[in-house]
Amino acid sequence: MKRRLLDAAAAAAAWRAREAVVQREVARAVEALPADVQRAARERRNRYLDWTVRAESGAPHAAARLRVAAVQMELRPEPTPAHYVRHVFDLGLRAAALGAELIVFPEDAATGLVALLPGFGLLQRAGGPERAAEAGGGLSVADVFARLGPAVGTVYRAAFSALAEALGAYVVAGTANLPAGGGRVLNIAHVFAPDGRLLLRQPKLHLFPYEAEWGIQAGAELRVFFTPWGAVAAPVCMDATYFETARIARGLGAELLCLPIANPEAYHLWKARRGVWGRAQDAGVYAVQSALVGDFMGLRLEGRSAVYAPLDLSPAGDGVLVEADDPRAETVVAADLDFEALRAWRARQPRVLAPGWWRAFPDVYDRPPPRRERNPR
Repeated sequence: MKRRLLDAAAAAAAWRAREAVVQREVARAVEALPADVQRAARERRNRYLDWTVRAESGAPHAAARLRVAAVQMELRPEPTPAHYVRHVFDLGLRAAALGAELIVFPEDAATGLVALLPGFGLLQRAGGPERAAEAGGGLSVADVFARLGPAVGTVYRAAFSALAEALGAYVVAGTANLPAGGGRVLNIAHVFAPDGRLLLRQPKLHLFPYEAEWGIQAGAELRVFFTPWGAVAAPVCMDATYFETARIARGLGAELLCLPIANPEAYHLWKARRGVWGRAQDAGVYAVQSALVGDFMGLRLEGRSAVYAPLDLSPAGDGVLVEADDPRAETVVAADLDFEALRAWRARQPRVLAPGWWRAFPDVYDRPPPRRERNPR
């Protein structure tokens, strides 16, 4: 009985998030952009289109310096498409005002859209995602995400695709827990190009224990996408706890890692440093970390959005280019990355990986970086 009720509620959520409604809200958000933002976006889109043409012929990197922004987003109920679109565009505009051409949002950036469910308040008062699912008659959290997938996916993808095109920027849209066929639900990062096109879907490869308990499943492949500045990877949260993720990304040609995170615990400096800050050091890459914060359904999330670099390429020698001050507040931080400096620094470094790994994974570590071509349409 309760499963049928959830199915009915999910159908109602899908009605609330039907394509026509979402597109209307997106159009309103785009029309409300200041004229100077629209003008800058047109220039960026033209540069992007010019680069895609030249990249087809194997042209070298078109740019050396990139300003990136890390969005520290509050997780809160988003009961309508309008709420969510306005929230996303507000944060995107703050990043654009800082001059960012690549903007990273946090893990679980779409989770607030569970509030599209009628009766969400009752689930919220249940005291946590697990208890809320149990109240639904023995359902798993993954079951709830699977049933909400059509509604959440429609709003999430439309909002971020429109944001990328409206700002003429690359947008790593954090992640959404979405059905992926075969009864699976994956935590998937989405990357959008400056023309709004979807460039990459990157499932999370290493799950947090509670995600496995919820019934979320892990992905199996790390990929990169190409930009005028070089190749970029977008692993998710726990993926950066393991050094091999960054090593593989570098083997695929990546010079920048964009890491959405969502940590359901109090911020702790040294726990934080075991993540992508460390990967910037041992893989020799730049890294952008975007944190989800707030109190939501019994979870307290804290983190500090940041931009990291190898120690030698940071002004204070600590590997930090910029970091949010408050691990609990919504904010946006930005920094400049110099890829020519990174490549020169890399050229001076010896191979530091243990020889056994080079022998065990020659296809990953010894193959040349892939040809820099236009991302497939």
